[in-house]
Amino acid sequence: MTQSIVGIDVSKHTLDIVLLYEQRSKHLKVANTPSGFQTLQTWLSKYDCQSVHACMEATGQYGFAAAEFLYSHGYQVSVINPARIKAYGVSRLKRNKTDKADAKLIAEFCQKEKPAPWCPPRPVFSALKALVHQLNALMAMKQQERNRQEFKSSAPLVDAILHEHIDFLDTKIKELRKAIYQLIRQDPQLKHQMALLVSIPGIGDITAIRLLAEIRDFRDFDNARQLTAYAGLNPSQFQSGTSVHRKSKLSKTGSSTLRYTLYFPAIVAMTHNPVVHDLRQRLLDRGLCKMAVVGAAMHKLLVLAYGVIKSDMPFDPNFAQNSASCS
Repeated sequence: MTQSIVGIDVSKHTLDIVLLYEQRSKHLKVANTPSGFQTLQTWLSKYDCQSVHACMEATGQYGFAAAEFLYSHGYQVSVINPARIKAYGVSRLKRNKTDKADAKLIAEFCQKEKPAPWCPPRPVFSALKALVHQLNALMAMKQQERNRQEFKSSAPLVDAILHEHIDFLDTKIKELRKAIYQLIRQDPQLKHQMALLVSIPGIGDITAIRLLAEIRDFRDFDNARQLTAYAGLNPSQFQSGTSVHRKSKLSKTGSSTLRYTLYFPAIVAMTHNPVVHDLRQRLLDRGLCKMAVVGAAMHKLLVLAYGVIKSDMPFDPNFAQNSASCS
């Protein structure tokens, strides 16, 4: 049976769909709503598409409902890092930028590259991610208000409002943290994985929670290299001929949320984690700049996190150091 390919360009309110069907392409635009998803399914049935591989970019919450709908109705779905689609478009010398053109490009990418299938996370992971994202937003808002407090306002009312708002945010932050801990305690897998993560010096409760929310399940990755690439913490090299050799740097083609999550824990780990501390010293002795060392520490911390989850064993500095020396 020939598989039909569907490329979906996701926006907040609409979905642009291109179907590659018997060496032809068909275009449809629907609302990004449950009724729009039903219209899409009816449209695919019209062309007697029995086997469908649908592909879309990872666009946060905007595309999740459509992906989940297609998956629940038996379609194969792939959710792709937008950087891969962008690079593919550059390789094809793509010049037009329209929703329809983007949907067709995604479909052609899917047809050629055959990306891995996606499956929706367990409901507990979706709930955890929603709670953690809201916690992050409120904590950022609180910091903004505290920054404003540092400059005494000439209007007492403004100072009073700031104080009241910070108290309100503190209350909601406590509620969210309580809900997060309760959710984790009720799920044996999350509870066990969090205990493994916090055994690593440098990773505290909040960092462990954020990692679990963003990565879902570490075991979805075949190896640590895949995970560090997903986070954009893999090294990117630039070499051309025999004379052009630029310094390696982090690719940053991945989850910026994960990189933000690991930044301050990596700084702490460079002092308190013996494995990361030794790495820091070796890199400084080689003359690397401080930011490059921090990036390497972030990479190492994520590798250690993957190791404890994959091995199902708490952090052991002796084992980790021996593994690093043998690699």
